[in-house]
Amino acid sequence: MINTALIITKKQGSGLVRLFEQSPEINLIAIACPDGEIGWLTEKERKNLFVTADLDKIAALPELDSVVDATDEQSVGEYLRKIINGRLRIEELPPHSLLSAIISSGQHFQETRLLKGELLAILNAVQDAIEVVDEKGIIKYVNPAFTRVSGIPECERINRSIFDVSPHGALAQSLIQQKPVTGYRTFVGGSEADVISNASPIIVDGELMGAVVVFQPVSDILKLMDELKYSNTVIDNLYAQIDRISGSRFSFDSLVGQSKAFAATVEKARKASRSEAPLLVRGEYGTGKSLFARAIHNNSSRRKRPLIIVDCAAVPDSLQEIEFFGCEKGAMPGILRTRLGKLELAAGSTLFIKEITSLNPHLQGQILRVLDEQSFCRIGGDKPIPVDVRVIASADSKLIASSIQGYFSEELYRRLSQVTITLPPLRKRPEDIPLLAEVLIDRLNRKLGKNVTEISPRALQELSDYEWPGNINELNSVIERAMAVVEGPVIEYHHLAISANRPGTLEGPVLDEIIPLDKMEEMMIKLALTRYGETLEGKKKAAQALNISLATLYNKLKKSSV
Repeated sequence: MINTALIITKKQGSGLVRLFEQSPEINLIAIACPDGEIGWLTEKERKNLFVTADLDKIAALPELDSVVDATDEQSVGEYLRKIINGRLRIEELPPHSLLSAIISSGQHFQETRLLKGELLAILNAVQDAIEVVDEKGIIKYVNPAFTRVSGIPECERINRSIFDVSPHGALAQSLIQQKPVTGYRTFVGGSEADVISNASPIIVDGELMGAVVVFQPVSDILKLMDELKYSNTVIDNLYAQIDRISGSRFSFDSLVGQSKAFAATVEKARKASRSEAPLLVRGEYGTGKSLFARAIHNNSSRRKRPLIIVDCAAVPDSLQEIEFFGCEKGAMPGILRTRLGKLELAAGSTLFIKEITSLNPHLQGQILRVLDEQSFCRIGGDKPIPVDVRVIASADSKLIASSIQGYFSEELYRRLSQVTITLPPLRKRPEDIPLLAEVLIDRLNRKLGKNVTEISPRALQELSDYEWPGNINELNSVIERAMAVVEGPVIEYHHLAISANRPGTLEGPVLDEIIPLDKMEEMMIKLALTRYGETLEGKKKAAQALNISLATLYNKLKKSSV
């Protein structure tokens, strides 16, 4: 049934009232007599119905669904429309046709009332705080979550002006500007609740009807951010585990080379894998230091646990300490839960420190103490954590000079170099180039979807004669660029464009076919890293040569397969 108020005068008489009372579709709850005469109503009607001469009191009835104006007076109708402002349906019909029109609209009112109830149930169940105002800024609705977040009861908020309680908030600004206000941080007016708000005007048929705001406590958002960071850490660790699982199959038999120099190096590394002493793998950029470190770990007694890697060249100085040692909850801004460092993760296994020459100088002494004491403390902690870890470090040929010049701790260098594996550069083992090229072509065929089967004798001679300052990584880049442009099964001399790799230029090969821009970008990044190396200083030079910032280079490396 429809809760209805009847606007009537004495001349319509009590007969019309009785017709309304008898209708099965209408629940008459109020009567207003604008002329002020109510004496003609029966005592029962005055007792059971809300009777008034004030139309404003009718409009304020909370349970009202519709208003029927039977006065047939224009001034009454205009005033009703003004004070009700679209919130209720108003029927303005002559008395002789009024009842039939109301009854025919009964189903529409019932459906509207049902929808209103469903929407209120949804809003009341939402966990985000919601506040609604009309076009004048009068607060008409707040949901239970609003009271939970702000601590302000509904009764203290309804019918107050938003411009009084929160004039600078997102809701007031959205109403004034008549456009959405998003991501607005403020305090809820009348409380100390620190929230992030998103507000939007309510516009119907081009007319402003009010505004609504939805907000969450900043503490909830920070908690979600903390959980997101933790989830990202878990995901990163899962990716690292996948990488370690795939790398766990790498052994000394996977290393490619038949030259005497290379075979002697492999044999020395085999013997070193049976030791627990710290190990230093030295070699120029691109000689395979990481592959040797994996093979040594996978041949050691610690192979059942994953190899943990820290790339000093890829971790900024300011973050290296937390990367190695971890951090107690709350010890640093943004650390909302205890974070484990790589040393702790490497317990019972091997910690591979790549490019140790890029290690922050003040951390070099701390790493030395870990090697001596086999324990450490997290940042913000004072309880020593025992750790059983073997350290393998990699460095380029400049490490000795850095130690002599005081850039690198001489004591740490001596400790790490108890066992040293020095990898021969590619120019010292040219007889391995044909076999390496064959393996790289097979791998790149799968990656690029090509079917290259051989390298022409002249091209192979060019590869053998070249000095290879970037070693195997540079060889891989040259062959990949050649395979990107070759159309047949044979790589010819002109596909190599090794001149692009000569010192003093970053020019690439002259392409005889169009390749995607993202592939070209990867080729240029590989070329720059091949030229300058993957140390922090090398990446800075590579970024400068590519005319991009170092941060942009790191982002591109993370997104690409380089």
